[in-house]
Amino acid sequence: MSTEALYRLYKNELFSLAYRMLGSVMDAEDIVQEAFLAYDQLPDPGAIRNERAFLYKIATNRCLDLLRSSARKRELYVGPWLPEPLVGRAAAEEEPSAVYMQKETISMAYLLLLQQLNAVERAVFLLREIFHYSYEEIADMVGKSGANCRQIYRRAKAGIHFDPESVPAVHVAEERIKSFISSLMQGNTGKLLELLSENVVFYSDGGGKARAARIPVVGMERVLLFIQNLLAMYEGKSEFSFLFVNGMPGVRVRVADVGQYVFSFAYRENRIETIYSIGNPDKLRHV
Repeated sequence: MSTEALYRLYKNELFSLAYRMLGSVMDAEDIVQEAFLAYDQLPDPGAIRNERAFLYKIATNRCLDLLRSSARKRELYVGPWLPEPLVGRAAAEEEPSAVYMQKETISMAYLLLLQQLNAVERAVFLLREIFHYSYEEIADMVGKSGANCRQIYRRAKAGIHFDPESVPAVHVAEERIKSFISSLMQGNTGKLLELLSENVVFYSDGGGKARAARIPVVGMERVLLFIQNLLAMYEGKSEFSFLFVNGMPGVRVRVADVGQYVFSFAYRENRIETIYSIGNPDKLRHV
């Protein structure tokens, strides 16, 4: 099969693996390009018996190398670190590989859970949990034994506590977000109390390059006060628009002479439990 045909067939799958591994849209796109370039430069591509597994192996190892080289940069990051938002890509059911982009497992909440795993654990977990490779195939990709990979997966699985039932239907989330923004603009505190969880948490990622809270804001009263102060500060200077962020309805805010922020949300019992705000311009270049 030609490299071009393989690219059409597997590019979305490889992107979804690399994005979950790295939490970066731009790095994931680079990894995909590198994987197909490496395949294209093989002296005898026809000797590869399983092109898909070969491409996954290249992409996985490129991700592992990048994670190791960037570990120090992550340690020095200013304020909360959040993954780059995947903007404008809903769970496209018309795509053959849509199963790999299911909204639950590209949500900010899920991606942050993956960050709790080290690089190899993350690779093994994703290759088994999302992409359904056998332990023997995973062993070949990450340079471990099959038995070791089985143990790594079980340990990682035990540490990932994610309830897919907490992710509402798209139309429910859209209604909640639009009501939330409308209530904020109207100062409807009563409605906001209905929409927000009592223990709501606001994470703000500015990376030291955009105005953001350096620590999470916790609790309904503090979160509302924080957001209301921001609205007052930028009154008449901000423009709201709705868009898909990591497969679910989100919000983009453009602030005159300041920049833009992308918001996504997590829920519990259809109430907003977590608000993620990304303003670091380095993470929004693709938006």
